[in-house]
Parts: sequence; structure tokens; C-alpha cells
Amino acid sequence: LVRKPEKVCWVEAAGAVRDGVRAYTALHYLSQVSPGKTVLVMDGASPFGTIAIQLAQHRGAKVISTAYSLEDKQYLERLRAPVARVIDVSNGKIDVAESCLEETGGLGVDIVLDAGVKLYSAEDESSSKSQLLPHKHDIITLLGVGGHWITTEKNLQLDPPDSHSLFLKGATVSFLNDEIWNLSNIQQGKYLYILLMIPILEDIMEKLSSRIFRPQLDEPIPLYEAKVSMEIVQKNQARKRQVIQF
Repeated sequence: LVRKPEKVCWVEAAGAVRDGVRAYTALHYLSQVSPGKTVLVMDGASPFGTIAIQLAQHRGAKVISTAYSLEDKQYLERLRAPVARVIDVSNGKIDVAESCLEETGGLGVDIVLDAGVKLYSAEDESSSKSQLLPHKHDIITLLGVGGHWITTEKNLQLDPPDSHSLFLKGATVSFLNDEIWNLSNIQQGKYLYILLMIPILEDIMEKLSSRIFRPQLDEPIPLYEAKVSMEIVQKNQARKRQVIQF
């Protein structure tokens, strides 16, 4: 539980908590973002990507993001604090690794938050969305020395050459599991709740109140449409965060 500031509406509060906790987990506890670092947020126009970009910028980091469509690119360019570079990968002709190395003077980025990665060659990938994802080799290539790769890809497979490249860079790979706090044992869960979750939730609400966070929300959905909305979410067809309003 967390107190909702008067300036924050219920829909925004409900729609930002989960993505806020994920962003804090990725950028603060798994990678320790700080001023001067460069962060690549894949699919920055997604609900999670939007919050992650704003948190990274608030911490003083330089942000690069990818866009999966012209609409996503325009959305990212309209953010109150625009990202340093928007890489439009919708036509499949832009090299993400090359663009990131160019933006960083060949040094690579310090933190990567992916939205999934391409594990196999192009001919083995079936869905159109997977074609837009970067290959795992691209992520390793654009990662700088001492960099952190935060992945949402639960089936990530690193071959010996991949591990060797990460070893030479002194880089780390961390998995962003949404349910990790719920999977903790009783004692660890109490510790995390007392020392971690309360400050995070309060900070998320404070940033919503001060408009540092502006979540990517769809129009509130009435309860009788909840089933249809859930089906859309489960098919990964929702581009904005869905909030059911009673």
C-alpha cells in the first residue's frame, strides 16, 4: 500500500505502479544508473519504456531509444525531455549497434534495457515483431566496457563466444523478472518490503505528482470490457497500459 497524492488521479496511480517498480529494479538495483551514463531503452514508446526513459533522464543519464513505428518515433520525439537519439527500426534497415556506437563515439552504452532479443537468424524467426528485435550479438556489440545488459528475455541463450565477449568487456547480464519480489521467501520478503518497496512506491507517487513521470496510458476501460482487454494484453497487442475502472 502507498498513499496517493491528491494531484495524482486513480488511473495514473494504478497504471504507473508496476512499470515504476520495474524501472527502479532495472535502473537502480540491477544497474545503478547515474549522471553521465548512457542508457539504451529498447521500445521506448511502450508503457515500461516510457517510465524507464523518464527515470533515467531524471537520474542524469543520456538516453537512446528504439522505435518500432513512425507513431512511436513521433511520440518519443515529443517527450518533455527528448531522448538523445531515436532509432527507427520499423523498416529493418537501421543497424542498432552501429547507431549506438556512432552516438557514443565508439565507446558503447553503459546500460541496455531490452524488450526481447532475436536469438536465432532471421530465417528462423516467424513473427513480424521478432524481426524488429535486435540480435543478441548486436546487444553485446553495442555494450560498453563495464556495461550492464538488463534483459526481459527469459529464454536467453549465450554461447561461449558471447560469454567471451562479455568477459573481455567486464560486462554483466541481469534478468528483469516482474515477479521476483513475490517469489522471495518470507524473511527476505519482509526485508525487501521494509527497506525497498515502500520507498520505491512513495517515490513513484511523488514523481507522478510532480509530473516527472508521465505514464503511457490508454483510456480507462469499464469493467464489462475487462475480459476483452485482458485478451489483448495476453496477445501482446496493447501498446498502452490498460487500466480497468470500476
